[in-house]
Amino acid sequence: MWGKKWKSIGKLPCPDSDCLPHCNQVASETVHAANHAAQWLSCDVCVEENKICKCQKGIETDVDHHVKANGSFAHAVINMSGMLIGLGQLSTPYALENGGWASSFLLVGLGVICAYSSNLLGKCLDKNPKSRNYTDIGHYAFGTKGRVTAATFIYLEIFMALVSYTISLHDNLSTVFLGTHLKLSWTNLSTSQLLTVVAVLVALPSLWLRNLSSISFLSTGGIIMSLIIFTMVACTGIFGGVKSNHTIPALQPHNIPAISGLFIFSFAGHIVFPNLYMAMKDPSKFTKVSIVSFTLVTMLYTSLAFMGAKLYGPEVSSQITLSMPRSLIVTKIALWATVLTPMTKYALEFAPFAMQLEHSLPKSMKSSTKMVIRGGVGSLLLLAILALALSVPYFEHVLSLTGSLVSMGICIIFPCIFYIKIFWTQISKPILILNVVLIAFGFLLGVSGTISSSKSLVRSLQRGHST
Repeated sequence: MWGKKWKSIGKLPCPDSDCLPHCNQVASETVHAANHAAQWLSCDVCVEENKICKCQKGIETDVDHHVKANGSFAHAVINMSGMLIGLGQLSTPYALENGGWASSFLLVGLGVICAYSSNLLGKCLDKNPKSRNYTDIGHYAFGTKGRVTAATFIYLEIFMALVSYTISLHDNLSTVFLGTHLKLSWTNLSTSQLLTVVAVLVALPSLWLRNLSSISFLSTGGIIMSLIIFTMVACTGIFGGVKSNHTIPALQPHNIPAISGLFIFSFAGHIVFPNLYMAMKDPSKFTKVSIVSFTLVTMLYTSLAFMGAKLYGPEVSSQITLSMPRSLIVTKIALWATVLTPMTKYALEFAPFAMQLEHSLPKSMKSSTKMVIRGGVGSLLLLAILALALSVPYFEHVLSLTGSLVSMGICIIFPCIFYIKIFWTQISKPILILNVVLIAFGFLLGVSGTISSSKSLVRSLQRGHST
């Protein structure tokens, strides 16, 4: 998933009549930032205008009090597909080359499993109309422990995804400004690190944005950038003079644990799906939405994976844009699209943290003071992420670790566990066995992938320090 996504604006209204016209839900990216964002952003304007609103955590409202959702089937498919297409697409050629062409079955299989698990989330929401997001499902299944566990994984995924964004920003800036030399006497930072610092500082003011329409504009820009990247990669094979004559290995089993993390991260969007379900006019079509969306995205990922692996072979980079011929105009476009995408994501991914922080502040505090605290804390967190990304500039290992350690739980393990707990008295034996098998499968891939990517990351860090 560019991670977990704010790719849509669905109308998830506020029960309070005074603020109904203003309450828009903004869904976030995978790696996305979604369900807490849905809670806090749904009544952002109400808070800004000092109106009383009961949309927030801790106040349970019946679904009958909600304004009727009006999201169509087509709208839901577009939104779900947009949420899924993101940062993961850059690494699919690298993953396929390292895993072998047979690993494409794992890619497709994970797509099918994630489509199934997203359907389970819809069933859990239908079981309890008071549940409106991912953490609500966790709470309904296991009480406070379920909510806290789900929230912890969600915020961890957001944090690690932001580190991956920043590493991607650094890597692509290095290529865009290849040959440029910058040096400050009072710092030991390299040219590429200085460029990354400048880019992050340029994006920093976006964390102070409070206007939801501005955040939505940034989200739209991120979607466009992702589509441009895919189109430019295809153009290198069609018009760029790069021959697709490389042979992809059949299977490299020792790499499967690590690449499974890259694959699952590409499908990470489940924290947003409950919000998408709530925005649908006819939630009974959510299963079809999941099937169509995951089919389209899996086809895109698979085609990009084979295309990149055939074009560049063993030399393919963990980010496909870094393998493209630098002299081509399409390469320059793809590189700039990859550079601009992370810069559009910082405000979107930080919004859940920022909104929750603001709502935790005293109500008597002035709006301007809240904005300063909110923006200041966000800025400090972003600078911390920048420092971590520059210290651990290994995109493929960080992304794989994120997928294995966090996304595997959010996308496969938790939905199955929640479903079994909530439907324990109604679930049939075959479905129970299926879900238990998926939990075991996800746990096995998650643990092995976490160990593999952690070892690779440590080895890379050791090599980096030794040089």
